[in-house]
Formats: sequence, C-alpha cells, structure tokens
Amino acid sequence: MLSIRSTFQQPFSLIRLSLMLIVLTTLTVAASSQVPDANPFFARKNTFSVFGAYSNDSSHILLGNAENRKLLDIGAAYGRRLLVNRVVNWQFNGEILPVALESDILGQQSITQTQPTSKTSGPFPIGQVLSCAIVTTPYSYTVPNPTSGGTTTYSGYFTQSCSGREWTIGEAISPVGMQWNFRPRHALQPFFIGHGGYMYTTRPIPLANAGSFNFTFDLGAGIELYRSRNKSVRAEYRYHHISNHETAYENPGIDNGVFQVTYSFGR
Repeated sequence: MLSIRSTFQQPFSLIRLSLMLIVLTTLTVAASSQVPDANPFFARKNTFSVFGAYSNDSSHILLGNAENRKLLDIGAAYGRRLLVNRVVNWQFNGEILPVALESDILGQQSITQTQPTSKTSGPFPIGQVLSCAIVTTPYSYTVPNPTSGGTTTYSGYFTQSCSGREWTIGEAISPVGMQWNFRPRHALQPFFIGHGGYMYTTRPIPLANAGSFNFTFDLGAGIELYRSRNKSVRAEYRYHHISNHETAYENPGIDNGVFQVTYSFGR
C-alpha cells in the first residue's frame, strides 16, 4: 500500500525529469547553433559569368594615342578558385567576347588655295583619323607655265577635321586572367582583376593602315556583391588597351576606360 508521501513524490519526480529533458534539449540546440559553417567563405570553386562592358571615349591614358574611340562588349567568363583564406580569394579568370564592337572617328579634308587665285575645295572624306583636332598643313609647289614660258606657283593649305564615325564588328578572347577578391568571408568584396588576350575585327582599327588583328590587356578594380553563396553581381572599372604590337604599318594603340557589369553563378 502506497503511503501519502510516495503518492506525492511520483508527480514531482516526473516534473523534475521533464525539466531536465527541456534543459538538455535547449543546451543541445544552443551547442549545435554554435558549430561553425562548413563553408564560411563567399567563394565559389567554379564560376560562370555573363557581362556587358562599355566605354564612351578613349585618350592617351598610358600607351594608346587614338582618341574618341568607343567600345561595346558582350561576353562570358569562366573562373576557377586557386586559393582562398581569410584575406583573399585568388581565382583564374578567362573571358570570351563574341561581340566586341569598336567605333572610330572619320575625317574630312578641305583644300584652300591662296595663290595664284583664291578658292576652296571640299570637304572630302578621308576615312579614319587619329583625333578630332583640326590640323592645318600648308603646301606650295611650282609648275611650268607653257603660256608665259615661265612658272606658276600654287600655294595654300589643307584643313583636316572629323565628321561622323563608324562601328567595326569584332571578336575577342582573353584566355589568361587573374582575379583577387578580398574579405571573402563577407558578402560585399572589393577585388582586382586583369587579363591578356587578342581581338580580331572585320577591318583595320583604329586607322586604315593599322591591323585587323590586335593584342589586348586590361587591369581593373571593383566591387562584388554576393546575393547568395552561389550567385553574385560585379561592378568594375578597367583600363583597357588595344594595339597590334608593331605587326602593321601603323600602331597608334587605343586606351579606354571601360565600365563593366557582370552576373556570376556557380559552386
């Protein structure tokens, strides 16, 4: 026969046991929530990207001399992680540009004769020119005059200026490139990037005596924002250079400041 004390002890034992189970469950959940993430980095092993890039002007930034050239690129890229730690995510990066458009300025020339009579001819189209700066070139020559038996001197000047532009279709590939993302534990990461490659166009650029085959390289920096572990967007600015490395009669080179937006995904 149970005593009154035993009758009251059983419910209290059950309550103590329940409380102990609740405490153990809480501690277990708290401990598991403190276990570090197996992948604490925003750093994909393989990255695939699509991008668009544009430059509205060119000038002598570093190596190029052709002015007022525009670039419009649409392409894709592949990246492979080489090294990642708390400081940097170092990646191989290669790009292919099935659409690489370049726009040259076109020139015109007028002829102003001052001797023996005054008259102006033109303007006449002269194709691609190096810049839009107005260039005046004097001329003077003497020819025999069969009427008088003496000579006649002709003199005046040529005036060159720009008039309109034309776009040239091309393709490009940059098979060698590197990208360095910093702060890889954070979703917002600054980065540096650089490539080397070549570009082929359907006609010579940036001048008629330059080549259709050109070498390219770029160096840039920007910000990459990870929307998730696998997806991100990048915005960057690059110094971009095009030249034929003296493989054609003329090699003025093109320096552009290019703005690029990239969408990336992968694992």
